[in-house]
Amino acid sequence: MRLNYPPNVKIVKVPCTGRVDILLILKAFESGVDGVYLAGCLEGECHFLRGNLRAKKRVQYVKTLLDEVGLGSGRLEMYNMSSAQGQRFAEVAREMTEKIRGLGPSPVKKKVKA
Repeated sequence: MRLNYPPNVKIVKVPCTGRVDILLILKAFESGVDGVYLAGCLEGECHFLRGNLRAKKRVQYVKTLLDEVGLGSGRLEMYNMSSAQGQRFAEVAREMTEKIRGLGPSPVKKKVKA
């Protein structure tokens, strides 16, 4: 089955969302991306035990940082889904793309180009 999600969504595969470091998320925003979302295992079903719970805490922390610097916490989200939920992944990609489109381009993007 071919999933249909927006072409502007870039997938970065990691063994576990628990491996996604705060700096990796911040560097994405620093490079000018408009939004980031993490798709992790369902809570309680992480193959690496608690990786998705660690990622959830990191996302919450980065959301506070984004608010503090004026980017807005709405540009970062975390979703929990199983690997068998391909349709849900595509749906979330479309939802997140629309949400970010509503927020407009990242103000950092202007500074990166300059």
